[in-house]
Amino acid sequence: MAQQKMKTGLARCLELASDHRGLVFLSGFLAALAAICSFAPYVSIYYIIREILMVYPDLSRLDVPAVTRWSWLALAGIFGNIVLYFFALLASHVAAFGTLYELKIAFAEHIMQMPLGYHLTIGSGKLRKIMDENIESIEQFIAHQLPDFVASLVAPLVLIVILLGVDWRYGVVCLAGIVLAFAVQLAGFNGRAREKMQRFQRAQENMNAASVEYVRGMSEIKAFNQTAASFKRLSTSIKDYTTFVLDYALGWQNAMPAFTTIIHNIYLLLIPVGIWLSARTTDMRQFALTFIFYLIIVHAISGILNKIMYISESFTQISGSVARMDEILRIPAMPEQTAPVAIETFDVRFEDVSFSYDEDGGTQALSHLSFQAAPGRVTAIVGPSGGGKSTIASLVSRFYDVSAGSIQIGGVDIRQMPLDALMAKVSFVYQDTFLFKQRIFDNIRIGNPDATEAQVVAAAKAAQCHDFIMRLPDGYDTVIGAHGVHLSGGERQRIAIARAIVKDAPIIVLDEATAFSDPENEYLIQKAFETLTADKTVIMIAHRLSTIRRADQILVMNQGKLVESGSHDALLARGGKYAEMWASYTASMHWKISTGRGM
Repeated sequence: MAQQKMKTGLARCLELASDHRGLVFLSGFLAALAAICSFAPYVSIYYIIREILMVYPDLSRLDVPAVTRWSWLALAGIFGNIVLYFFALLASHVAAFGTLYELKIAFAEHIMQMPLGYHLTIGSGKLRKIMDENIESIEQFIAHQLPDFVASLVAPLVLIVILLGVDWRYGVVCLAGIVLAFAVQLAGFNGRAREKMQRFQRAQENMNAASVEYVRGMSEIKAFNQTAASFKRLSTSIKDYTTFVLDYALGWQNAMPAFTTIIHNIYLLLIPVGIWLSARTTDMRQFALTFIFYLIIVHAISGILNKIMYISESFTQISGSVARMDEILRIPAMPEQTAPVAIETFDVRFEDVSFSYDEDGGTQALSHLSFQAAPGRVTAIVGPSGGGKSTIASLVSRFYDVSAGSIQIGGVDIRQMPLDALMAKVSFVYQDTFLFKQRIFDNIRIGNPDATEAQVVAAAKAAQCHDFIMRLPDGYDTVIGAHGVHLSGGERQRIAIARAIVKDAPIIVLDEATAFSDPENEYLIQKAFETLTADKTVIMIAHRLSTIRRADQILVMNQGKLVESGSHDALLARGGKYAEMWASYTASMHWKISTGRGM
């Protein structure tokens, strides 16, 4: 779907609903018939008035059966309009819901295939808005506006035929009033609607993204006694949105009232024309019939034109919604191979890898990095912040693709592996563990959806979290975040370790996995690691140097480059960067705050 041509509005919506085109066309056909039926009462009124005027003033000669027939025709037209429009909406809703389901699935799959960098750039607030609002608006358009659009095309054509067919002179006056209304509207509003709608969509997305960030950072905002007004990004986005919406709305303050006034009062144009024609007619019965009929039917014009205006506005909105969705769908997915690749060993090798988060490659996060993480051994990666440690973890999981060089598992470039196969071979435990608002049992089984209850419990025991889970109100059935149930950082990390254990992948990536743990939790997590990492290829990224003393290989990163490698003892003996870091770390462990009274 990312390669779709640049289409917007109706054409793109019809393309999106192509799998349900039969229902879409049936809906349009029924809506057209409903629009035609809506004029049956007006035709009936014309002939009923004619029957009355033919015998006036002697109404005793009125052809009652004829009047009854025309009355039944009017009733049939009203009933037909309601029934046909109901089935038109029924067909369009079935097509719309099917399209909505397919679009959301396709959109969710596409954003999963996008490089992680795009998620960080776009922001979850904008993606949520596109999925929840923009795509939902496509369903609304197909379900409601599409049948109305067909009706809004057919109704004016039928109306024009009636207006010009009964008496072309009155018809021309009515059409002149319609042209005048649109001319006043266009003259009173300045600006390109599509461009303004795109600006509206962007302003709304920016406000949503800032709102999400504000809510997520609520603890920090409250801790520093801040308010929504002091959160600059949120306050700025709200002000920009408000300014634009007011400017856009006020741009119509003269045009729309003028347009509405004219279309609701076209009969005022008919009256002087009727007076002029009455002085020149010899058949007053026919004149009265025609004049009364036009005074009645002219009120249908306002309803039809208001529907056209409503449809045109929805076209502008849907064009903006579709354009924003297509912007995301046009982002290229991560290239993926589909052919299975046989891998016999699970060593991880970086071959002259360079990587930049910038599209122009200006700032190198990693520069010409080469190392090998062997199976059954622990490779620890340390270094100052910004040294490239977490980037290595992201590249192993192929959240990004390398700018140069290659990353291999068992001698196979990970870019040549299907993503599903790669993910099946790698387990991750990150510093920031995300737990879904569902049962703890389900949170653990995310690692292996086919795991049995016994396997999940065994993984929880190995991860040292079974005991605290059993103390929760509903044990493994406890829903995280519900009824005030929250876990500490160390408990959340042990849940993440249980996920990795139940997945049982041959390669383990630990990224600052003990960052939130106190000494007691760290001891439990280290015990969990012993089970998790047994006989696995382990890449461990850590700030706490005490956790990697027994690592088989320690890589020291600085400014994206590998500056040292070796065992803990060998690196200390070398007296380089690692020895300096170790000295600072051990000094910090003995540092105490002064309690002198002179302060």
